[in-house]
Amino acid sequence: MGVGDTIAQICIEKKPLEEFNVKRLFNYSLVGLVYVGPSLRIWYGGLDKMFPSSGRKLQYKKVLVDQGIFAPAFIASILTILMGINGEKPEAIKEKLKQDYKDILITNYKIWPAVMIVNFSFVPVNYQVLVTQTVAVLWNIYFAWKANQPVIKIE
Repeated sequence: MGVGDTIAQICIEKKPLEEFNVKRLFNYSLVGLVYVGPSLRIWYGGLDKMFPSSGRKLQYKKVLVDQGIFAPAFIASILTILMGINGEKPEAIKEKLKQDYKDILITNYKIWPAVMIVNFSFVPVNYQVLVTQTVAVLWNIYFAWKANQPVIKIE
């Protein structure tokens, strides 16, 4: 997550080095280390126990459960935690969710289901983490940028 935030700040937001937000990078990395990483490990371990055998039909079920149940709640929780750790008040968090959650979730659906289907179906197990982490860097660039856009009060 830290790599994604660094790239977002430098390449997407075009921040000069003196404006680089180290606290934001630290917080984003911390959330990845203590929340996102462990949560994904537990979730995917549980998903493998729910669907222990392989086969294309089963892989689609895994992706459906992952994207239909886990992803919506997980995205909202990450956005909420990031804003909370950055000191935002509950009203601002609520506005941010109203403003950006739908866009983030739709973008998630444009990327992750296809990645996971290909990964579960065609990539050898010992390379699956490499595939998901490569895409995760790109996802985290987007997520870091989107999560740090100013909240626009919606009336």
